[in-house]
Amino acid sequence: MAGKVFFSVSMSLDGFIAPESLEDLMGKQWMELQQWLFPQRFFRENLALGAGGEEGRDNDIVRETFERTGASVMGKRMFDAGEHAWPEDAPFHTPVFVVTHERRDPWERSGGTTFHFVDAGIEPALAQAREAAGDRDVRIAGGGATILEYLNAGLVDEFSIALSPVLFGSGIRLFEGVDAGRLALVPVCAEPSPRVTHLSYAVRQR
Repeated sequence: MAGKVFFSVSMSLDGFIAPESLEDLMGKQWMELQQWLFPQRFFRENLALGAGGEEGRDNDIVRETFERTGASVMGKRMFDAGEHAWPEDAPFHTPVFVVTHERRDPWERSGGTTFHFVDAGIEPALAQAREAAGDRDVRIAGGGATILEYLNAGLVDEFSIALSPVLFGSGIRLFEGVDAGRLALVPVCAEPSPRVTHLSYAVRQR
């Protein structure tokens, strides 16, 4: 049985998930947006940031998201931002399919991450990711434009947002250009934590 297609992101209270410029991606606002994530024990272990870290519901959600993911899909913009920022042991530990217009041989990293470059569009990339994931789920890792493409194409089953008490004012909005007349959301759960509120929804076609 095929797994689900989902995305999971951190979002500011005014609806942004990233700064507009890649140069600001690791800047103050983005770090504040992700401040709930960095102290988590599982996150620290996965990125080899050292021993220790917090445990609790936030940590459980990070671990559960990782464990359900059998393959990931991302856009070229996200890959470009991470190519030189991710460690040698990239944090995915699964196949990653990059939607791009460029042809490139697979890029294998240590720890089980191999980036595959798909120049045939979002649906072929998802089909390859589904095959690689087997019974596990496929995560649309980002960025915002890629998530929106999959959402508007009716290819996303569910998503979760870590709503962070941060204001951006400008940047990349998660739902900018969403086909709201085609999609309906079914609330699954809302879980507050000391740092963020975790919101989960199933996606239905109207």
